[in-house]
Amino acid sequence: MIRDWPPVHVNIVKDRHGKKRYRYRRAGIKSTYIKFPPKSREFWEEYDRLESGDVEVTGEARKTFKAYSMDDLAAKVRRTPAFKRIAPRGQIVKTRIMERLLDKKNKSGTRLGDRDARTVSIATLDGILGKMADKPGAADNFRKEMKRLFAYAVKLKWREDNPAKDTDPIPAGKGWHTWTDEEIEQYRAHHAYGTVPRLVLELALNTTARRCNLHDMERKQIIGDKIAVAHAKGNNETKVRIMPETRLALDAMPTTHIRYLIIGAHGKPYTANGLGEKMRRWCNYAGLPHCSIHGIRKARSRQLAESGATDAQGRAVTGHKKDSTFAYYAAMANREDLADTALSNLKKVMELQMLENKTGAPGRSAVIWASQGHSAVQPSFPTYGILRGPARNVQPNRPATGRQSSAGLTDDEGLFRHG
Repeated sequence: MIRDWPPVHVNIVKDRHGKKRYRYRRAGIKSTYIKFPPKSREFWEEYDRLESGDVEVTGEARKTFKAYSMDDLAAKVRRTPAFKRIAPRGQIVKTRIMERLLDKKNKSGTRLGDRDARTVSIATLDGILGKMADKPGAADNFRKEMKRLFAYAVKLKWREDNPAKDTDPIPAGKGWHTWTDEEIEQYRAHHAYGTVPRLVLELALNTTARRCNLHDMERKQIIGDKIAVAHAKGNNETKVRIMPETRLALDAMPTTHIRYLIIGAHGKPYTANGLGEKMRRWCNYAGLPHCSIHGIRKARSRQLAESGATDAQGRAVTGHKKDSTFAYYAAMANREDLADTALSNLKKVMELQMLENKTGAPGRSAVIWASQGHSAVQPSFPTYGILRGPARNVQPNRPATGRQSSAGLTDDEGLFRHG
């Protein structure tokens, strides 16, 4: 893969001996030197580690911004207790989104960050979001950070309104491709047991962990026949049973690390970004260039929905906080299969109601009624309709009191045949 040189956030400087050194500098992050040879694999692994946020987060350098500017507002937001309570990785991600947002320019070339936060209008924000119609995910992230910034501006009494709230909501895009069952099997067919690519797939599918939780998953997280995962967003911990495919993938590995489950060629765990790039290659090798590691998480959510899992049951596996979030990921479920399952369950309920009506056991399961020694004859007429009203109070082993038609059916039986 061709990468930009020098990389973002890397400055090439010369020391007193004239030797080039590569310094990594980013706001809010302790600066450091990358000591590996430039453009080497070790250099890029260290760079990816720094970019992923696996570094010491320091207090943001107190830069001088123009008073009341958007840059000034953003700096104040990042120093609030509420922002500092966000997980370190989350702070880095949100800071990057803010920086890209503030670098947006209008037709005259003025940065949003240089503008007065007290006078920014709804039209200005809508104009920025409107240019991102082809990137709904990124636009929605911008809008969220806009609302965060202007909510704090209201708290500072810089303005009385939050213009970001009145911008047009961003329609949800399809996001990452959701793997189909056929694509999962295609990947498995290409990557056999005993390989790291197969282990990554099975662990990702079993735990629904994001790559930031998956890349450094430790052996101590296996507790009995379950794996514990502290999901990145909200740190919601889940414990899921180890599936047979995952157990086979773990046992088939030729060598194991004393601490980590997933190890690269050099005996070290991947970085979060590094694992994402590796998965990209492994999918390409399997003929699945449109698949990604995050799509595996969506695939498991889909499978859970298709299996009949409730939202609460699904969230217990995926670690989602809200039903709506799990429902979004499960939206790709096969609706035809779900409809078949729902109607099959409805048919069972209808048949049970009919059987109770026939045996004269109102309000009881016909199975329980029969277990008490009473007659429980399955009705011979088809189920054309849904039972209307309560079953008649018919005494067992006595003829039904309802009127009979010329066909020999009682009122209740006729109701089911004719609706």
